[in-house]
Amino acid sequence: MLNIVVCIKQVPMVTELPWDEKTGTLRRDLAAGMMNPACKRAVEAALQIREKQDALITVITMGPPVAEEVLREALAMGADRGILICDRMLAGSDTYATSFVLAEAIKKEFPDCDLILCGAYTSDSETAQVGPQLAEELNVPAAAYVENLDISGRTLRVRRLVDHFRETLEMDCPALVTISMERYEPRYASFTGLNKAFMEMDIAILNADALGITAASLEARGSRTKVRRVFIRKAQKGNVMIT
Repeated sequence: MLNIVVCIKQVPMVTELPWDEKTGTLRRDLAAGMMNPACKRAVEAALQIREKQDALITVITMGPPVAEEVLREALAMGADRGILICDRMLAGSDTYATSFVLAEAIKKEFPDCDLILCGAYTSDSETAQVGPQLAEELNVPAAAYVENLDISGRTLRVRRLVDHFRETLEMDCPALVTISMERYEPRYASFTGLNKAFMEMDIAILNADALGITAASLEARGSRTKVRRVFIRKAQKGNVMIT
């Protein structure tokens, strides 16, 4: 049986992005949340793999308690397990710290993981860094912006669009892949799936202590960057005279 872990993220609704003009930061607490679109396609990719062969799909996210909603959405789509990493100590983590925490969770909970899937990027930042950084933390081969993947035995074959041409890569499992927005249109959750996900299934909650992450280790491997300001660029018009 394949052991697949899908890392997902809750992001603000793109139509609701309030920000604090004084601090220059997004007011995430005032915006409705949703599953990041590319992450939803990663869930769909995992489900399509399971349709071809036996697989256990676990979705995992790091965030506040409200992030449990996107885990239940993924469960309603068909995922088997959901894990929420939630701890005030981890608040404000950048991609460096996030990839470290996710790696610690995967090492602890899924030492025999065969495949890790992530969205290629998130709609609230578009850094596209967590997937590759997570692969580095786990010391596994990786491919980013993948539009199609197939597993045969322990061999993973992926196709991706790079610099206006498509390339096909092969790598051994365990491996990590980030899914682009080109394919894997997410399925709708059925009423039965929604009822099961929200009424019957449990979400495992892990804090920093459960992962063996201390204040000292987080200080050593914690955030290296901080968002100073978010703003809408003002359009400027002008004439340039060339003589």
